[in-house]
Amino acid sequence: MFFLATADAAGQPDCSYKGGLPGFVRVTGPGELAFPSYDGNGMFRSLGNVRVNPAVGLLFLDFEQPRRLRVLGTAVVAEDDPLRAQFEGAQLVVRVRAERIFPNCPRYIHRMQVVELSAYAPRPEYEPPVPAWKEMPAFKDVLPKGG
Repeated sequence: MFFLATADAAGQPDCSYKGGLPGFVRVTGPGELAFPSYDGNGMFRSLGNVRVNPAVGLLFLDFEQPRRLRVLGTAVVAEDDPLRAQFEGAQLVVRVRAERIFPNCPRYIHRMQVVELSAYAPRPEYEPPVPAWKEMPAFKDVLPKGG
């Protein structure tokens, strides 16, 4: 898991949690990593921001060690990325060209451990459940079809 920081065209910041099964973020080359974009709430705040302002910050936290790593770079979002077929359940693929990668002081990270993986994380031969909030009348009629 990691946190993705983006900003819109006007510079308004946004931060989102990104999670998946272990290994869902991949190093794809020198100074480049990629991760899938899974079904979400349909707001496309992070990826919508990337389309108008590609500057991103990623914060990876290891709660068991504890450690943290920051990646600052430029992101590109693609539906036709060849990696998409390797990411079960991916709607899009995000590639980040890292401009700076550095560790960060882990002093205040709480020690925690993974108890269970998310039931919603895509994986081969598995159909994740529909989140209850997607069935609420306030959201159901405004979500993209199949979302």
